[in-house]
Amino acid sequence: MEQFRLPKIVIPKLELPQAIQEVLIEAEERLAHRPKLLQLFKNCFPNTLETTTKLLPDGTTFVITGDIPASWLRDSVEQVIQYVPLAKNDPDLQRIIGGLIKRHIQYIHIDPYANAFNESANDWHWNTTDVTEISPWVWERKFEIDSLCFVVRLAYTYWKETGLTDFFDASFKSALRVIIDLFKREQRHFEQSPYRFSRNNGIPEDSLRSNGYGMPVNYTGMIWSGFRSSDDACDFHYNIPGNMFAVVALRQMQEFAEWVFRDLDFLTELKELEFEVDHGIKLYGIYRHPEFGPIYAYETDGFGNHCLMDDAGTPGLLSIPYLGYVTADDPIYQNTRRFALSKENPFYYEGKAAKGIGSPHTPANYIWHMALSMQGITAQTPEEKLELIALLENTDADTGFMHEGFHADNPNVYTRSWFAWSNSLFSQLVYRAMKDGIL
Repeated sequence: MEQFRLPKIVIPKLELPQAIQEVLIEAEERLAHRPKLLQLFKNCFPNTLETTTKLLPDGTTFVITGDIPASWLRDSVEQVIQYVPLAKNDPDLQRIIGGLIKRHIQYIHIDPYANAFNESANDWHWNTTDVTEISPWVWERKFEIDSLCFVVRLAYTYWKETGLTDFFDASFKSALRVIIDLFKREQRHFEQSPYRFSRNNGIPEDSLRSNGYGMPVNYTGMIWSGFRSSDDACDFHYNIPGNMFAVVALRQMQEFAEWVFRDLDFLTELKELEFEVDHGIKLYGIYRHPEFGPIYAYETDGFGNHCLMDDAGTPGLLSIPYLGYVTADDPIYQNTRRFALSKENPFYYEGKAAKGIGSPHTPANYIWHMALSMQGITAQTPEEKLELIALLENTDADTGFMHEGFHADNPNVYTRSWFAWSNSLFSQLVYRAMKDGIL
């Protein structure tokens, strides 16, 4: 196999928009009593804009994930989502976020199955041995249902926060059509889908089994996904958090159809698809756990098999209220949360320095900062939120930034020193705590 080497990409440093500068000034006052937390926030909150964001001549925005010179649909949304509420009166932020939405729409038209893209058609790829239909625009072509849902999430949130509608053009509507057609096709993956993926690198999690087709599934009404939000292959290809996210995205698209495009036929189609997916979740996605009661499974195949775990990435079981599928006080979610934060979850770890959720994407006993941030965001009490903020503050290895995973016994042992999504999610937790008067 050809040895992979990361190419270099130049990201000019942006001047921070006024609204971002004002948040940093606000933090100086609110966090003055906690100097380390203040410095962490001042480093992490603008990190996406300072190190990963590039304004392109065509009016679009390219956002790399950090130490990898490509733009993930999912990551790029989560890297900027904390800025969206600040964009209403800031033209510079509108240029950045609106430009990212437009770039996403371009990418969906290029390949709706891809998870990560290049800035141009430079033919850079994560791996040159992938067996799939690859475009020179595509960095990686792992189909993850959440990638398309995040595109909808950003557009919807931006619309609701700013009231701007300039991006709702014919290209945007046709991208929605592409998404819906794909969702419907992947409801019957083996009968209708052209998608196949395998990678000849000897890592099982990087390939779909059965010659790139994936493991067998039964029809459930849910949408098939090849990979998880960690970019690891699904064990069973109906990912429950991903399908919950699809239900939320379909509800948001219904608002586009009704109030923006005034297309009642499209609205009816979206409602029918939402019902099918949601019915599948409720019928096949709930597992009767002997200790925790009914919980949401992480994955199922529709044949009665379930994968019981949670992963640090979003969407995951912990992030269900964050996605907007149910509220944090939902009884099944509460059961699921207790399961995910227990040793019954095979990727929950406890050590000398921390306890929390990791991922099969990283070694055993590595806890992810993103999981701790999400636990704090979805916590129902100020006490739990503050506990998680303190834990994050104490596990940065004195680098001033969040990481991917760190060893539960020693935060100085960690993966990915430059991971903008993790910095943004931490910033979101701290900023929400500031606005809620907790900090």
